[in-house]
Amino acid sequence: MIIAAALASGINYYNNHKTASNVTISHIDSNQFTAVQQKQAISKIREAQNNTNAQFWVGFNGKIVQKLNDDNKGSRHQKFLVSPESGITILVAHNIDLAPRVPIDKGDTISLYGRFEWNHKGGVMHWTHHDPKGKIKGGWINAKGKIYQ
Repeated sequence: MIIAAALASGINYYNNHKTASNVTISHIDSNQFTAVQQKQAISKIREAQNNTNAQFWVGFNGKIVQKLNDDNKGSRHQKFLVSPESGITILVAHNIDLAPRVPIDKGDTISLYGRFEWNHKGGVMHWTHHDPKGKIKGGWINAKGKIYQ
C-alpha cells in the first residue's frame, strides 16, 4: 500500500513537472502568496526606492495593469505591467526564448517570483524563468493555475 502511494505520487509529480526542451509548465492547486508574504514583498519593494542599487529575489501576487509590446532585441521578452498593491506598478520582462509566453489579460491576477531590480521608473522584475545552466533556482509566473518557467 505504501509502495503504491509512493508510485502514484511519483507519477503525479512527473506528469506535473515534465519538461520539453527545458521549458516547464506545471499545474498547481494554489497560486497565491500568503498575506504575510505579500506584505513582506511589498515592504521590500518600497524600501528599494531608497537604494538605487537594489537587486533581490522576491515573489508576490499582482494584477495585470497593462500588456506591452514584446521586446525583440536580443533575447525576446514578453513585457507587461503588474501591480501588487495600489500605488506600485512593476514592469515584468519574461524571457520567452527560455520559457513559454504567459497567457494573460488586463485585470488578471497572477503570482510571480523573480529578480527585482530598482530603476527610476519603479523597477523591473526579470528572471521569471528557469536557469538554463542550472546554477540558480530561477523564477516563475503562475497564471490561471499553471506555472510558466
